[in-house]
Amino acid sequence: MSLILKKSGRSPIFILTAATFCLIFGIVATAQSGWLDKGTNILKSISGEKKTADLTTGDISSAFKEALHIGTENVLAQLGQADGFNADSAIHIPLPKQLDTVKSVLSKIGMSQSIDDLELKLNRAAEAATPKAKALFKEAITSMTFEDVQTIYKGPEDSATQYFKGKMTPALTEEMQPIVTDSLSQVGAIQTYDQVMGKYRELPLVPDVKADLTAYVLEKSLDGIFYYVAKEEAAIRENPLKQTTDLLKRVFGAP
Repeated sequence: MSLILKKSGRSPIFILTAATFCLIFGIVATAQSGWLDKGTNILKSISGEKKTADLTTGDISSAFKEALHIGTENVLAQLGQADGFNADSAIHIPLPKQLDTVKSVLSKIGMSQSIDDLELKLNRAAEAATPKAKALFKEAITSMTFEDVQTIYKGPEDSATQYFKGKMTPALTEEMQPIVTDSLSQVGAIQTYDQVMGKYRELPLVPDVKADLTAYVLEKSLDGIFYYVAKEEAAIRENPLKQTTDLLKRVFGAP
């Protein structure tokens, strides 16, 4: 299987994709030809190679879904590892704005380390929760109809990303909320937050401050996931490969 090593700021992303993507998104040798056109031509053609004779629209749709599975799994694997969020300036999760005053006040009394530790743990919670989205992406891709595939093909350059956002955000929010809550507890973010806020409230004349860490980290986690899904989609358009899985070769390998 061939690989493209694409830099994404902090760390490389390994993008496993194929000429499939090139055809899916309209980046082909002739501007007028897209992957659906090629698939139709394959189905209609009777060449000397048997591999093109038994293809169906189901094969083509399956190849499209397989390509999306590869792309989204790359994203989730990247973000779900240590420093997937924390060391990436594009999606690093800062403290909630509500805690700006807390940060300013406690930094003046030598507690900046505790504040920094809380911020780190918010990112660790996002990293721990992200892999749990894999099953939801798989379900969304599997349930795509051929009409969905056509709509994405004909849509704007981020049409696959927008499809996922529209279809998956409610389910991701519902399914990942308890996961994020558990992750915040497991990495010690809740405990650190309570300690920081306890010290803050001991100080005189400070305004009352409160932050919903679960809702905040969940929102930022989804932002990070979809940010890189869009990056993956853009990379797919720019860097198609000629070799990948057997299905993709069989569907799109014909000249």
